[in-house]
Amino acid sequence: MTAEYIKSVIKTVPDYPKPGIMFRDVTSVLEDHKAFTACITLLLEKFQGMQFDKVAGTEARGFLFGAPLALEMGVGFVPVRKPNKLPREVVSESYELEYGMDTLEIHKDAIREGERVLLIDDLLATGGTIGASAKLIRSLGGIVEHAGFVIGLPDLGGYEKLAALNIECYSICDFDGE
Repeated sequence: MTAEYIKSVIKTVPDYPKPGIMFRDVTSVLEDHKAFTACITLLLEKFQGMQFDKVAGTEARGFLFGAPLALEMGVGFVPVRKPNKLPREVVSESYELEYGMDTLEIHKDAIREGERVLLIDDLLATGGTIGASAKLIRSLGGIVEHAGFVIGLPDLGGYEKLAALNIECYSICDFDGE
């Protein structure tokens, strides 16, 4: 399967969640076994030969791609969650949304000093969520230099934001100006 096939499976929902937004629905990839398998395979191929100790996925769709990727890589998976979802001691990072603020958390003992962590999410738009995730991991001494996505939206500035944080990004398929 190719990136073109995956892109053809992703459904676009106009005017969701508000007028003017073209929502890229990655759940359609999950419904297609071939496309879902191809996503994991392409991410594995991209990061093959790189050494990671953990994969971290952001809530919630980052879990769906990050956890199977971690299994295939033979490393642990760290969920990056919204507040009050994790039972043990956490570290938190707040970040700006288009209208307001949000916060992400991880367990304080999930990352050890010097561990190399691959960040995974379903979609890269503005880079706010992945940027906050990287800051959380780095606050615990983790090393974040790479992030992977199923979908990239280059027009929204996320690639540049993460480049400024010294994070190399890879997305399986970009929707550039579409």
